[in-house]
Amino acid sequence: MIRVNEVKIRLDEKEKDLLKKIAKRLQVETKAIRSYRIVKESVDARDGLHLSYCVDVDLDKEISLEKIKNVSIAPNMTYRYPCKGNRKEAGKIVIAGFGPAGIFAALLLSQMGYCPLVVEQGESVDERVKSVNQFFSEGKLNPYSNVQFGEGGAGTFSDGKLTTRSKDYRSYKVLEELVKYGAHEEILYQAYPHIGSDKLQGIVKRMREDIIAMGGEVCFNSKLNDFTLVDGKINKVLVNDTWIDCKALILAVGHSARDIFHLLEKKQVCMESKSFAVGVRIEHPQSFIDRSQYKEYANHPRLGKASYRLTHTTKEGRGVYTFCMCPGGYVVASASEKGQVVVNGMSDYARDQKNANSAILVQVTPEDFGKNLLDGMYFQESLEKKAYEIAGGKYFAPAQYVSDFLGIDYKDSEKVEASYRPGVTMCNLHDLFPEYIIDALKEGLWAFNKKIKGFVEEHDAIMTAVETRSSSPVRILRDRDTLKSLSCDNLYPCGEGAGYAGGIVSAAIDGLRIAEKIIELFAPEKE
Repeated sequence: MIRVNEVKIRLDEKEKDLLKKIAKRLQVETKAIRSYRIVKESVDARDGLHLSYCVDVDLDKEISLEKIKNVSIAPNMTYRYPCKGNRKEAGKIVIAGFGPAGIFAALLLSQMGYCPLVVEQGESVDERVKSVNQFFSEGKLNPYSNVQFGEGGAGTFSDGKLTTRSKDYRSYKVLEELVKYGAHEEILYQAYPHIGSDKLQGIVKRMREDIIAMGGEVCFNSKLNDFTLVDGKINKVLVNDTWIDCKALILAVGHSARDIFHLLEKKQVCMESKSFAVGVRIEHPQSFIDRSQYKEYANHPRLGKASYRLTHTTKEGRGVYTFCMCPGGYVVASASEKGQVVVNGMSDYARDQKNANSAILVQVTPEDFGKNLLDGMYFQESLEKKAYEIAGGKYFAPAQYVSDFLGIDYKDSEKVEASYRPGVTMCNLHDLFPEYIIDALKEGLWAFNKKIKGFVEEHDAIMTAVETRSSSPVRILRDRDTLKSLSCDNLYPCGEGAGYAGGIVSAAIDGLRIAEKIIELFAPEKE
């Protein structure tokens, strides 16, 4: 197969025009093209607005690629299944957590004849949706099953973004499996693919049903509380109040499992404090974002809702950036502990809500919050508790208009209505954050205003706080080759919570990598 990059077509051109342009680039007739597959579709705004394609092409003859621009041999993205090991040991392969990392680890293990036991402290997705909706509408928090915890992980209540910078061949298996279980095929080639929270709920349920059908076991409302070590290996895990024999533990608990971080510290498992980021959610009218990005082509049916990704480095060298931008979505209550406020963004597949929202985050380091192992976690908690207090409790979130935050006069600008439920309390966000974060947010907002004209001037955008869960505050250290914990021979730190992923696809890839290592070591339970 031959890979052809940057094949551009106008919005009014059809797929047959794409075929002609591929043939022209390869200097062949269209009939010489047996087939082609779109690898990537993106919007190119340079020199007018076009759709730009990367395609893999199967020709009926060999051609020389040396003098053809943007053409190469296509990489092999076929998934390579691991060879099965022969070690036989008593006990279960236990997976703690059923987010993307845990799901894909369990899926591969089950596909290859292993029978993992998944323990998830949250509820199945149907019951979890009920708990989350009750929290949104009534402010009644279930600390074990919420936006952070439960079937599908935190990604289930997000935009279902599948963007990744990883070139790992496993990424295509992740996307293919998601399509198999109900995602639209467009995720295989879109530059910024998303599933949507509404569709993702059905997908994770069908994946779980197949894992069980293949021999896996998935237990909800089942919390990992403890484990015992013998000669540097875990031999038992305590789930709720039951001890279970364990030959390998995949720890895929997510970035908000603070009780697990305390447990690992107590057990002297090797971890390190790491940098992360905190900030706010900003909301603009989606129509404004569409116009700013697509100009006169806004609302064209081939473009969908516009998004953005912005970065800035302050004069002090601190990073400020947008994160998890949700077109046509809403800001959601994402607390997982009582008396704390956390916000995140979410979109359904249609992205048909009035507002666009995105996190605006400021990087923080151990030099900011303290160098002890869990100081970053305590810093997160302090902001979340303060947000709860200044908003008046009941899980209302503190919010402020950009004009008030920046101290500028918006005489005629339309004020954006906050989408957060249960509701917002208008506050002064200067009372929430340390001064260095306030200064960085201000500088970042003005920098973003230069990149998207009107970002802080055309509409009076609203900012809702506090966003603290973009990544884990710790990294659970593991061997680079075996992927085992540096402290424990059969403990496998996995995914976002362990500090080795950032998003659905990268977490799923990490789950596959861990499962492969276990498959190569142990004999399957069934053939």
